[in-house]
Amino acid sequence: MRLATWNVNSIRARQGHVTRFLERVAPDLLLLQEIKCEDSAFPAEAFAALGYRSAVVGQKSYNGVAILSRLPFTVTLRALPGGDDAQARYLEIEAGGVAIGNLYAPNGNSGGADGFAYKLAWLDRLAERARTLLAADTPAILAGDYNICPTDADLAPGALAAGDALIRPETRARFRTLLWLGLTDAVRALHPQAPMYSFWDYQAAAFARDLGLRIDHALLSPTLAERLVAAEPERDERAADQPSDHVPVLVTLAG
Repeated sequence: MRLATWNVNSIRARQGHVTRFLERVAPDLLLLQEIKCEDSAFPAEAFAALGYRSAVVGQKSYNGVAILSRLPFTVTLRALPGGDDAQARYLEIEAGGVAIGNLYAPNGNSGGADGFAYKLAWLDRLAERARTLLAADTPAILAGDYNICPTDADLAPGALAAGDALIRPETRARFRTLLWLGLTDAVRALHPQAPMYSFWDYQAAAFARDLGLRIDHALLSPTLAERLVAAEPERDERAADQPSDHVPVLVTLAG
């Protein structure tokens, strides 16, 4: 199984980029975040022509997640349990006996204290979902834009201001909770120390200066972690014409 996660920062602006990626890489599943459109505006027919069926949880102009799959699947959740969430941030399917959760976690830097509290509460709900899946011994992948740099090794020096919501201790503690539950960070399992950035801001020539962040993650349950073969950001996508500020993170599982 080859799975990729990618915050495309508007599917209408980046449909061509996604099409080229599917043709070049041909993952079994592609998890998209920040599609910024309602379900009806998602270009499902164009992706169907490439052999991919779509599941979409959209929202006008903001947020939104979608999954493209060459594998048969069933949609199991269209939002995280445990709250009345008006923001389109989570979609879960079952494919081949694997639960695949696609997530777009809140950034937490807007809305003051309430915005940061929403981020933490949302991550707590994600941890509860992970706890439920692990307790049932369900093979699971929780992948997407977590909006968390888990450690100082996950951002270039000077890329973020001190106190940014992506690196605050409370935020990082939520990521550690997911690992302590038994999930494996796919990229760090294979690349413990190397810079593996998945995001470069559009401002201040961040990509040219390599002022990157690693905020897009794929976390694997124990049985899937045992099958992990490769996991790495597709850095070259950031050098494309009119790119997203994120790049895909591609994960390969054996068997």
